[in-house]
Amino acid sequence: MSKKPLILGIETSCDETAASIITENKQGNPKILSSIVSSQVDVHKEFGGVVPELAARSHIEKIEWIVQKAINESGKKISEIDAIASTAGPGLIVCLSVGLSFGKAFAASINKPFIAVNHLEGHALSPKLSSNLNYPYLLLLISGGHSQFLKVKGLGEYKRLGTTIDDALGEAFDKTAKLLGIEFPGGPQIEVLAKKGNPKKYDLPKPIFNKGGCNLSFAGLKTAVLKISKNIKTEKEKFDLAASFQRTIEEILYKKTKIAFNEFEKQDNFKEKIFVVAGGVAANKKIRSMLTNLCKKKNYQSIFPPVELCGDNAAMIAMVGLEKFKLKQFNNLDYPAKPRWPLDEKAAFLKGAGIKL
Repeated sequence: MSKKPLILGIETSCDETAASIITENKQGNPKILSSIVSSQVDVHKEFGGVVPELAARSHIEKIEWIVQKAINESGKKISEIDAIASTAGPGLIVCLSVGLSFGKAFAASINKPFIAVNHLEGHALSPKLSSNLNYPYLLLLISGGHSQFLKVKGLGEYKRLGTTIDDALGEAFDKTAKLLGIEFPGGPQIEVLAKKGNPKKYDLPKPIFNKGGCNLSFAGLKTAVLKISKNIKTEKEKFDLAASFQRTIEEILYKKTKIAFNEFEKQDNFKEKIFVVAGGVAANKKIRSMLTNLCKKKNYQSIFPPVELCGDNAAMIAMVGLEKFKLKQFNNLDYPAKPRWPLDEKAAFLKGAGIKL
């Protein structure tokens, strides 16, 4: 019986220091043996956001311990590891460089292949860690830095159908939380406060709601929240604004996802109606419920990663590493960090970023 691949994944693209060991079970499906994530919330809390230099310093201080802990919890030995996969981008370059350099050095020290991973590809494939997922599928990637609809045709094969023309959805959540006086990281707390408020109290704008295909825009919504927040005097008004913001986001995603379904079904090699939602904002329960109900109406299979795999983690990086290892897609040790690294590089360099409004 041939040995199943054992992959070490390393993630340091922003403010989480993470390491994971994964392998395959007898059926050939991914199996997480360990997944360690160390947050830097306490480091950045007083600044109200991530400070790149402080994040990088924290990565440097923790990474060796985090990797060793992942190996220990996996029950495996360093000599059993078959390859090291590290996030190479996109992200904060000072942070990326820490995990990338460590991964390269580790690979060189045990004389095993090194694999550079696109962080977004990790999110795109993260549902494969907990479900059988066939290509192609429609992906909604919603995180702190990215908001996109993509057709996932296979490993390394992506076609962008829509994207944000300004802010990412996760950023809009975090900025709204900050305006409401919620301590960093406040984005996830919006949903909590929204439960206490009236979602119809404020009529907030929905930019490019009736144009632009399945492209998204959140800057105007964020500006409206800023103006209203300046006049908020009570806790009830704060809850009402959070609830109105949550409702507006749900309405935007509902309509844009319906458009994305139509675009996806026009694509070549369309087979099954599979819709995957990934990224940090995919942990929002109200958004999950709304999109799940939409999928039922449109006869789509909806797939979400487990909540603990929605945010930045190394298991998803190791997952991509496993897929690439089986195809012998390795990288040289001089592979550079890429602060910008779109999944669909063709769309990213079209005039106007390929966006039609």
